[in-house]
Amino acid sequence: MDPLEPTVRVPLAGDQALVRAGLRALLERLGGITVAFEAEDGQGLLDALQLQPVDVVLSDVRMPRLDGIAALRVLRVR
Repeated sequence: MDPLEPTVRVPLAGDQALVRAGLRALLERLGGITVAFEAEDGQGLLDALQLQPVDVVLSDVRMPRLDGIAALRVLRVR
């Protein structure tokens, strides 16, 4: 990846670690994308987003505690 190329910061939120690992590998291979962090559920996503800004959120819809749709609603209010 060109060090001058802009990087898109993306978190991965999903309750299946194997799926997150696969998505991380795919995204990192594309170049220009940095996985900022991973979260196991929507609450973990929201907590981490308070500390690390990102450009795009990649989230599963069905997750325990707080699903992706509910997390999106909270993000829109923020």
